[in-house]
Amino acid sequence: MAAIISTTTLIGLEAFPVSVEADISPGLGHFIIVGLADTAVQEARERVRSAMKNSQLPFPRIRVTINLAPADLRKAGTCFDVPIAIAILIASGDVPEQQPMERLIIGELALDGTIRGVHGILSMALLAKQRDIKEIIVPEANGDEASLVPGLTVRTACNLNDIILHLRGDQQLPIRTNRTLNLEASSDPSTPDMSSIRGQEHAKRAMEIAAAGAHNILLHGPPGSGKTLLARAMAGILPALTIDESLEVTRIHSVAGLLSSRGYVSRRPFRAPHHSASSTALVGGGTIPKPGEISLAHRGILFLDELPEFPRSVLEHLRQPLEDSFITVSRAQGTVVFPARFLLVSAMNPCPCGFENDPDRECSCTPIQIQRYRKRLSGPLLDRIDLAIEVPKVPTDKLTDLSAGETSADIRTRIQAARDRQLARYADLHVVTNAELSSEHVRKLLLLDPAGKQLIKQAIERFHLSARAYFRVLKVSRTIADLEGAKNISSEHIAEALQYRQIVEN
Repeated sequence: MAAIISTTTLIGLEAFPVSVEADISPGLGHFIIVGLADTAVQEARERVRSAMKNSQLPFPRIRVTINLAPADLRKAGTCFDVPIAIAILIASGDVPEQQPMERLIIGELALDGTIRGVHGILSMALLAKQRDIKEIIVPEANGDEASLVPGLTVRTACNLNDIILHLRGDQQLPIRTNRTLNLEASSDPSTPDMSSIRGQEHAKRAMEIAAAGAHNILLHGPPGSGKTLLARAMAGILPALTIDESLEVTRIHSVAGLLSSRGYVSRRPFRAPHHSASSTALVGGGTIPKPGEISLAHRGILFLDELPEFPRSVLEHLRQPLEDSFITVSRAQGTVVFPARFLLVSAMNPCPCGFENDPDRECSCTPIQIQRYRKRLSGPLLDRIDLAIEVPKVPTDKLTDLSAGETSADIRTRIQAARDRQLARYADLHVVTNAELSSEHVRKLLLLDPAGKQLIKQAIERFHLSARAYFRVLKVSRTIADLEGAKNISSEHIAEALQYRQIVEN
């Protein structure tokens, strides 16, 4: 008798339905899995056999064939263990026949029959809801994550025997109630507070603008001036995730296997890869494509310290996601798309030794070394950075000043108010921040007064702004106006936005 159990597989962030078909036929004892299964799925034969034996469940001594349909869809991971075991028991008559689309069954088996958690459960649960499947059975470790999907019956199991008793009707698996997300505006306790940073008021103002509109920013200054500290403190002034944003980020971290025991991401991510990271680590990919650092930073901050130390070939991979807010990974086996709407915060020294233009230290670099160092950053990449801030050495009187400055919480309140204005203004466009506006949106929505138009025309001619830079200046100007609560963009807002652009253009 053939048996069918419904489950899913992941390709990128998306879950796809898979039918586990089991057939038991006469012949020598042989256990085979077909249907374009990778190594982890093929190894399920030994896990399933041992788990059934140690759970005192009969395993057929004749030929067992498992087909994972559709056969042309690549299957990867360990989530097929439990559905394979259930399909074998149904085919052998030990469990009543099931309606394939009545439930999804997911889980990895340990050799003793216990069920371990798997990656990507949120995507799988969303698929179940989309297909109007009544219930989903997941490992106990994944129950909190699956329960984030409203309107879906989520049952959890600790071992294989629990599922068998549930399917036979002898006992019911517990139902995990839907959860309410507790989203936190505050950053991680280890994040430095803005009040602890002495001086650098100009840089703090730029960080506030960048956070309010999700604009990319470059910090440029000598070693020890506080560039890294400012970047890490920026995580503390970002507003809280919305529910939709939290679910987006949770899906990515779940697929990557980085989800905490809480079962969802409650704070905006902060990712800081080392400059030795490969292009695959940064943008994602691999034989089985997985999200990279830019996708793990989705709706949060990607911090690239010592920006010119990254290989130029790696940095050039950032150009498409910085413009499109997603990354397309193409491989021979197929193409997947990962979201990558991150706020890029980068830092660099003015020269290899770091002391060019420093009044107290002599620069030891030759002009050729300085030119070669700066040429590591291409013009198209710099053109995608909205604000470039010089972070000078902190004066002695500021450094020794013990008075506390403005806290991250105070700054975050202003940023949240600016974000609320943007949400209200772009409600019909499904746009969250000014940085997300397309050029067409900018033309229609960001209107300038006569003085502002004249100023931006002069800036285009003097600084030779590209079309991309022109639109980015306007979006930064709109963010400055939002922070002030102004309805329209004035020439003062444009002037401030332009002063943050000069280092980039130079």
